[in-house]
Amino acid sequence: MARRSEPFRPAAPIVPELAAGAILVHAVNGDILLLHELVEDRWSFPKGHVDSGESLRAAAEREVREETGITPTSWGEELGEVSYRFYDPQRALNVHKTTVYFLAYTSQPVAKLESTFDRAEWVDLATALHRVPYETDRRILEAAGQRISPL
Repeated sequence: MARRSEPFRPAAPIVPELAAGAILVHAVNGDILLLHELVEDRWSFPKGHVDSGESLRAAAEREVREETGITPTSWGEELGEVSYRFYDPQRALNVHKTTVYFLAYTSQPVAKLESTFDRAEWVDLATALHRVPYETDRRILEAAGQRISPL
């Protein structure tokens, strides 16, 4: 399968994109849900585009539900934002993407994954920090780790 993104190309046009997502924590054992993106072959968190007129938190709630089939039982605070640039070969554009993450809790197992993911795993914080490929994702996980509290 072709990758959905490539390295940033300085001479190509650029568009901004805003996304929202969550670090989803299992309320019983404190594990964190990671999703494996099939095409990109990497571990990530549930996240996606913010629709016009939608709040960041509403977008995060919707994306978690769409990508995992889970409706979190409670939501915590905003953890921070991650910004990065990449080239989208399908649109022949660079993208400057900003994703805002929230802390969320659930006791549900993964019910149904969106087709862009081939698996999901609940892992402890140390394993999650090791699996995510980007330093920016590790910073968000570290922020979550400082705020995770039992329900």
